[in-house]
Amino acid sequence: MSITKKEVKFNELEREIYKYCFSIGCEMIKTMLETYDEDLSKSRNKAEYRHKGKRKTVIKTMMGEVEFYRAVYEIRDSEGRKTFVYLLDEAMGRSSSGYYSGMLSEQIAAASCEGSYRNAARTVSEMTGQTLSHTAAWKVVQGIGERIDEKEQQMAAIAAKNQGNGKLESKTLFEEQDGIYLKLQGKSRKQHGAGYEMKVAIAYDGAKKTGKNRYELTNKVACANFETTGKFQKRKEGVIAGTYNVDEIEIRLLNGDGANWIKNSIMDENTHFQLDPFHRNKAIRQWVKNPDMQKQIFKLLYEKRIDELLEYIEALTNSVDEKEERENLLELLTYFTNNKEGLVPCHRRKLNIPPPPNGVDHRRMGTMESNIFTIIGNRMKDRRANWSINGGNNLARLLCLKHTKKLPETLSSLTTVILPEKYAEEITINFSAHDIVNSVGKGYNGYHQAIAPAVPAYKWLRDLGAIKALSF
Repeated sequence: MSITKKEVKFNELEREIYKYCFSIGCEMIKTMLETYDEDLSKSRNKAEYRHKGKRKTVIKTMMGEVEFYRAVYEIRDSEGRKTFVYLLDEAMGRSSSGYYSGMLSEQIAAASCEGSYRNAARTVSEMTGQTLSHTAAWKVVQGIGERIDEKEQQMAAIAAKNQGNGKLESKTLFEEQDGIYLKLQGKSRKQHGAGYEMKVAIAYDGAKKTGKNRYELTNKVACANFETTGKFQKRKEGVIAGTYNVDEIEIRLLNGDGANWIKNSIMDENTHFQLDPFHRNKAIRQWVKNPDMQKQIFKLLYEKRIDELLEYIEALTNSVDEKEERENLLELLTYFTNNKEGLVPCHRRKLNIPPPPNGVDHRRMGTMESNIFTIIGNRMKDRRANWSINGGNNLARLLCLKHTKKLPETLSSLTTVILPEKYAEEITINFSAHDIVNSVGKGYNGYHQAIAPAVPAYKWLRDLGAIKALSF
């Protein structure tokens, strides 16, 4: 590496070394994959797989694009027709030429959960050896989202047969559900209108204290989708059964805003519904403007005198003179009548709730308004964002996993490629920087030597250059 400038800024030096290390990594991956392909070629059934030469392909990695050659083979199918296969692609679980590595896919997915696809592409491009477009970031998220969907569909089918594989045991399960309207685009807009409700559900077994007045929900799972009520409830049950041993659950407590699709998820007498306190109190303040009326309504609610409460609101509708005020009171009366069984919070009913495990508290439900913003709203609502049904569903799946701290684990399981054990051993590759540029073409393309300025202020840089080079 050679820099002809009289002075070298450390940032420039760091950047050049960064690129140089990327090029070395790309060359190592290229060598490993081509060696693996040679091993597969030698061990194949030569009578079945006829070698037809080699073809170039590209794998996009954190360090840059790795171009390498792998053998293509001619085989005959059951009907005697010719077809061509790549044993290396099959061994790595790939079916097409040119793809993203697992680590790069994870970085793109994680960045896409934080901001727009354009910002995600910019962030990943700055931190890796890749140059991504926002379209490329979008495609990666769609691919991962579709694979997560397949996994959730499988869990839903297993849960429907009461064969969930969840291991976590809890006698009490808290569930909260709500919907959020998102703007649609393209064909989805023509089919469903300008906005469409995405259903969101979370479940957890309690809360643990993380600060003086702060608590964190424990063992939380979440799912979100634009789909119909029946399909969403199956998906939700699948996600729950994928973590929890549902056979051990003795009681479920459900919190929601009273929407029909939420109450339809009540499947047996062990599930108890409560009207979400935020929506309940908001309805009172929105539809009752008189402070004295508000005070009396809250008093009756707190004293659990629900029948008297409904009678009081009905009497108010007949006593007020203004048409608008009467209509508002009727709205409140209808809302409370439809959700009469949920007006008293679960923690104030005489329910036989099993005690929580050590280190976990049973807190009052009512976190959904916060969760629906942090899971979906913060990323997908406003910001002039518009979604297709499939595109919104795919990103929402990643957001749910991110919010429940399961995204890294899930992405790793979906994108991992297993190489033989021998490739875990130390590998020595001898090559020059000139060879790297010729072989990879995407790596460091700069100088061969760097000369530090001969001034006292740059003594540290000359000392750094005196360190013996590492060999790979």
